Amino acid sequence: MPARALPHAPGTTSAAPDRPTTLPAYLAHWAQHAPIRPAFTFVDHSSSGLRGSHRTLTWQRVDLRTRAVAARLADTVAPGERVAVLCPQGTEYVIGFLAALTAGTVAVPMFTPDLPGHGDRLAGVLDDAQPSAVLTTSAAAEIVGTFLEAHGLRHRLIVTDFVSDDQADAWQPPALDEQSTAYLQYTSGSTRFPTGVEISHANVVANAGQALTAYGADDRRLTMVGWLPLYHDMGLVLSVATPVVRGLLSVLMDPLAFLQRPARWLHLLSEHPNVLSAAPNFAYDYCAAAVPDVDKTGLRLDRVAALVNGSEPVRPETADRFGAAFAGQGLPADVHCPSYGLAEATVFVSAHRPGQPLRRYALDREALAAGKALPVPPGDPAAVLLAACGQPVGQAVRIVDPSTATVLPAGEVGEIWVQGSNIARGYLEHGPQTRKTFKARLAHTPGHWLRTGDLGTVLDGQLLVTGRLKDLIIVDGRNHYPQDIENTAQAAHLAIRPDRLAAFAVPAGHLPGAGATIAAESAVIVAEHVRGLDAPARDPKEVAAAVRAAVSARHGLRLADVLLLPPGTVPRTTSGKISRTLTRAQYLDGSYDRPERGTE
Repeated sequence: MPARALPHAPGTTSAAPDRPTTLPAYLAHWAQHAPIRPAFTFVDHSSSGLRGSHRTLTWQRVDLRTRAVAARLADTVAPGERVAVLCPQGTEYVIGFLAALTAGTVAVPMFTPDLPGHGDRLAGVLDDAQPSAVLTTSAAAEIVGTFLEAHGLRHRLIVTDFVSDDQADAWQPPALDEQSTAYLQYTSGSTRFPTGVEISHANVVANAGQALTAYGADDRRLTMVGWLPLYHDMGLVLSVATPVVRGLLSVLMDPLAFLQRPARWLHLLSEHPNVLSAAPNFAYDYCAAAVPDVDKTGLRLDRVAALVNGSEPVRPETADRFGAAFAGQGLPADVHCPSYGLAEATVFVSAHRPGQPLRRYALDREALAAGKALPVPPGDPAAVLLAACGQPVGQAVRIVDPSTATVLPAGEVGEIWVQGSNIARGYLEHGPQTRKTFKARLAHTPGHWLRTGDLGTVLDGQLLVTGRLKDLIIVDGRNHYPQDIENTAQAAHLAIRPDRLAAFAVPAGHLPGAGATIAAESAVIVAEHVRGLDAPARDPKEVAAAVRAAVSARHGLRLADVLLLPPGTVPRTTSGKISRTLTRAQYLDGSYDRPERGTE
């Protein structure tokens, strides 16, 4: 029975009586109706402790500072022009972003130039967006100014914390069209050419409301706690947009503080009631493995309301490990929420609801490769384990055959198409790409649909995401999902660093630096080894042999090359995910011509 829409709840209503339609309007509402209520807290962990120092701004203070910076912007930049936000993580980032929107300009949320390995990407974004002004802070002004000068980008630099409160006096913000572009969300960096997604004021307000409903904010007052970067779509929507829309407290910390000592995040979860937080799958595994017992002392996780797991493939076993690691601290068993989204949909599309048992599926690997979701017993050696990403709220989802644009029956794998008020306007100055991605049509169905480029299926009304269409490895006419091969490879030898490897297809021809030629398209794995291993423990031939044997036995796939690299070599996106596209490009151009190779 081919009913392909996932059930979804009706649109949510605003908590504010005057029904604002933009984030600046919501901010003004809360400044008037809850002026002394805490709005944003930044926790500074620059010392080595667990707790950090807290700095909190009320809604009234956030509104005043936002209007002051917006007034300063209005002296320099015309409405509709672009303003880059290059601030460190913290309350000044929030103020800079909201000020750009309040002034009627288009915000370009990015990062400061000291983010390792991403200087070229930042320069590319600034070159593409052509901002008329750059917002930063006094702490980052020198490094930002030096970067702009070195790249020939002569923009007006405004230091937000140097702007006087008096700038807000008598300044009147322009009227905002909710359908106009609020900000450019640049895609996470899986290619060398980042693309700006045009998010309207209405898009971000709609998606914030959808996320709040999905994660239970309609039934209780939540506290948002987050370390995700604010230039990342999930961090921006969860830590800035959703609290502004609902008037909730948002507690922020720096991503580096989390990576240095992950228990810091857990202690912030412990300090507040009804916490909603989010992290990629690797972060939950990292906490389960790296938080020592001494750092668990005093943790109270029984008040956690929902933990979003998104931004990368969600593994059911990760939820199990995280739950087991912190059950003794009262972590409820039903708060883990696998979720699916993408920048083109502002961010959120579907989510598992908190308070319900995790939905997991064991699917036959061969059938999945052939486009069929065939359940098998979880212990079956041919099983692929997937966590369901629940159902959408206020959106429609279809599973579509991309070659015919026809809806597929439940249980068949196809491209995920989405329709809703949160779908972005399109790509900045990329008309053909916008038409292809955002203007798809289904027979007998009104309106345009977003082609996500992601593969998935629906079982029992639940969305399961199986992989990326462009990442499929097709060898000898058979489809292989790269994340499935990567999971097998990293389990094959202890020397392989978990979640720091990429599997991809290479065309027929000479393998760069491998001394081999292949007659047809084949598969390659590039992996980092674990830190601190001596040479005998990470012998490339031994590792390659183990990986080849495991991949051959489990997937029936012969690898053309297995390359083992030092930690930190395999490129990642600004959101922390391994970039298969960049890894493949660097492999093919010979950048990885190193001795630690396991080619047959």
